Amino acid sequence: MSAYDPAAHDWRALRNAAMPGGLGIPWAKKTGDQWLYGLLTGPEHANPAGAVHGGVLMAFADHGLSFLAWEAAERAPCTTIQLNTHFLDAIKPGEFLELRGEVTRRTRGLVFVRGVIAARDEHNMREAGAIDGIWRVLRAR
Repeated sequence: MSAYDPAAHDWRALRNAAMPGGLGIPWAKKTGDQWLYGLLTGPEHANPAGAVHGGVLMAFADHGLSFLAWEAAERAPCTTIQLNTHFLDAIKPGEFLELRGEVTRRTRGLVFVRGVIAARDEHNMREAGAIDGIWRVLRAR
């Protein structure tokens, strides 16, 4: 497998938005009207079976989709109240995760978001997870 270099493909590191628990620095890229979020995986993300741990995928999805919820809520603070994750394929450490998402519904107090995680190396990309969730918009009472 060839290493994927996000910077060489117009991704930018979000150094001020590091993921919790030392999971890494997310990446972002805008294509048309859509923002994509990425994460470089490595050996530190592996579970005992050698695949990227599902908890890493869930934390990455939560982090990336939260950006979409925040924008939909006019940049008001939001918190995740539900996150559903469907694992479709194992990720090998060293692959780059790419998250595409969309807001499916927004009310005054809730934002509904769904997305797909794809795994890529230099030559291939495949879907590896499907996620949907609900974010509560936190507003002063």
